Amino acid sequence: MTDDTHLTRTQARNIRNARDLEDHVSWLDSITGTALGVLAVASGIYTYLGVSSLLDDNGALSVFAALAYSVAVSVGIFVFWSYMMRLVPAVRTAGARIGLGLSMILGSLAIVAMSSWLNAAALAGAAAVEQHLATTVQQYQTALERSDEITQSAQSLARDVARVRQSFDDLSEQEATGQLSGFAGQGAVFRLLRQKSDELAALEAQITAQQPLVEQAFAEGNASLSRMRALTVEQGPVEARSVPFSEEAVRLANVITQLRQLSVAPLVNRAATDLTDAVVLPSLDGSDSDTRAGQQATIDSVLSVLQQRAQTLQAAAQDVLSMTPPQEISYTPISAADAVILYAGNFIPSWAGAIAIDLLPAVLVLILAVTQAAIRTGRDGTAVEDSMTLSELRAAITAIRDMDTSLARSEPRTPPVPLSDAPVATPKPAAPDNATTDDTTTS
Repeated sequence: MTDDTHLTRTQARNIRNARDLEDHVSWLDSITGTALGVLAVASGIYTYLGVSSLLDDNGALSVFAALAYSVAVSVGIFVFWSYMMRLVPAVRTAGARIGLGLSMILGSLAIVAMSSWLNAAALAGAAAVEQHLATTVQQYQTALERSDEITQSAQSLARDVARVRQSFDDLSEQEATGQLSGFAGQGAVFRLLRQKSDELAALEAQITAQQPLVEQAFAEGNASLSRMRALTVEQGPVEARSVPFSEEAVRLANVITQLRQLSVAPLVNRAATDLTDAVVLPSLDGSDSDTRAGQQATIDSVLSVLQQRAQTLQAAAQDVLSMTPPQEISYTPISAADAVILYAGNFIPSWAGAIAIDLLPAVLVLILAVTQAAIRTGRDGTAVEDSMTLSELRAAITAIRDMDTSLARSEPRTPPVPLSDAPVATPKPAAPDNATTDDTTTS
């Protein structure tokens, strides 16, 4: 008896909880449609702004196309989530739940593909384009600095060239006094040394003459970078700033190319190769065979030294040539939608808001599914009459009475018989008093 009483109380409590949940769901149903419509319209507005940023033409046809697309998105979102809110909480089998769950995931992906990224473009499109401009400026600055570094390293080869030239000048002075070949004067050895010294002096002068050009190009590049930075943070529509930004980017690219062409490392490398390969040996002008033999021995020594100096100079030039060149930079204007996708990692809050406005109804679907499951659990194991409220019972009794009244009115009635046509009952004559006596006597 105690178990039955406890079970009845538990069932009654579950029924009351289920009834409370039903009341809440009924009240929420009155505002769910409106809320879903507001979300769909808001998503459609931002979708319209995103589509408008993709269209180059601003004519009436483009406006109509963007409006039609945004309306289609709003209607699709409203219808899709209306289906999900009605069907997902109502199904009970595992197969149906899995099927509707997969459908909801597929529909959510479709909504993100057709709406969310455009919403993100509307929310953060201008900031993403500015981010693209800032990133491009940084890339150009890196390329300019790298080009200037390589060119300045090539300019520093002038010191190596000057050192080699100075060594040949010193040797020529020694030969003039007879300290090398043993014969003073400006003979064959002296002319050979002066020949290579003059070649290196010409190369050194050429390198020195390019230093002002390098500095001027670097200054022009920095000026272009300054103007590009100003355009990046300037007020106003970013599309209007993209045009002068492109012009400055082209100008800066030309400066970077000019800096790369001003590098003298290839020139020094070729000069170092020619230093030993292109040698014009003077004729020996000694007065006797001993003098000529001494000159030849000195020339051989000079050629050996010349080869060593050339290898040193060539190694220095190769070090500059082996430096990693700057990356090729080319500014490409992009739309707001493309910029949002390209720099998505920098605009995670905007992406989250754009996706949330489209997929927030999924949370409502899950809430309704859990609530309906709780309602069904509370009513399981109880009869229908046990879960009826007093008002529902009164309504049921009233309905039964109305049905009985309708049935009574619909049954045919027997018409009354007139008195003139009714049969007259004839009274039966009474038996005589002695009948009993006679019968008894007879017996």
